[in-house]
Amino acid sequence: MTKKILLVGESWVSSATHYKGFDQFGSVTFHLGAEPLVKALAGSAFELTYMPAHEAVEKFPFDMPGLDAYDAIILSDIGANSLLLPPDVWLHSRTVPNRLKLLKAWVEKGGGLLMVGGYFSFQGIDGKARWRRTPVEDTLPVTCLPYDDRVEIPEGTVAEVVKPEHPTMQGLEGAWPVLLGVNEVEVRDRADVEIVARLPEDQGGLPLLVVGTHGTGRTAAWTSDIGPHWLSPAFCEWEGYGRLWKNILGWLTEKQA
Repeated sequence: MTKKILLVGESWVSSATHYKGFDQFGSVTFHLGAEPLVKALAGSAFELTYMPAHEAVEKFPFDMPGLDAYDAIILSDIGANSLLLPPDVWLHSRTVPNRLKLLKAWVEKGGGLLMVGGYFSFQGIDGKARWRRTPVEDTLPVTCLPYDDRVEIPEGTVAEVVKPEHPTMQGLEGAWPVLLGVNEVEVRDRADVEIVARLPEDQGGLPLLVVGTHGTGRTAAWTSDIGPHWLSPAFCEWEGYGRLWKNILGWLTEKQA
């Protein structure tokens, strides 16, 4: 049975000014950051809809039927403001449904939610992602720090699997490739919450993959990236890369007993 997955975020626009002696010109580049995941899920049991960050501002569902079209939703490198401040609110001061509250209600009744790390995930760079103390944070198995939560690891590190028996780790054996950073989070102290993978002790033992439940839904936090820069090219090309994400999505979309 095909499971429908909505990936929200993982896009950005960068501008540059180029100086050549007396002269200068500008350029603008649009980037998509989830190509490794798109490739890994192609032809699988997971039908992925990729909604870039700029489209999500207006196109992310404003009602429950819109969310019910998906079995799981991935929020990746997109700040809370993108869902809180659509043009109707930001430009015209009109009221709209609070999509963070809507997401929480959707998870409570059985949806699967995954937050993936990045500069605009959890609390993010300079604290600007602003997921702390939101209804979305309420659903997650972790809480966000009140400040910039990035942990940059330029020397690289390798994940330590704490619960190899967990379904999200099925078929993943041996050492994982290098990763270069995570968002630091705090794990909720609840019986349903499990740390599946973390950084080694010499990197603080920070959580990498944490899973839990909210209402009748399942939630997970992956505190590193979907792709570069925090995931090395070797990680994205690793044969376990696709298996990891399929395992996580499979667990998220499995109904609780």
